[in-house]
Amino acid sequence: MADLKRQMQEDRALRDAARALLDADVAHLRNGLASKSIGERVLDNIGEGAKDVFESAADAADNHKGALAALIGAIVLWFARNPIMSLFFDDEEDDQARPREREQDQARS
Repeated sequence: MADLKRQMQEDRALRDAARALLDADVAHLRNGLASKSIGERVLDNIGEGAKDVFESAADAADNHKGALAALIGAIVLWFARNPIMSLFFDDEEDDQARPREREQDQARS
């Protein structure tokens, strides 16, 4: 009988300790939820995610400088394609190559 009484006291002490831990966790959670609104939490998560993406992109750029330079060069060439093409073709060939643009220019006039 003494064994059962001792076991019951140990179980109660364990139960009370678990309840105290649960109550402390709930109180901590309530304090955390009360300090920020849901919108603020969402904005914080988005900001942290954006920061992580930026850091990853910066690391990738540091590790692949040649690929980044090639990409930037390709973008520059894409935006400069019309002036570059005008160096190789005269206006008449350019007009024949792009009849839709010529028609749009005539419609504007």
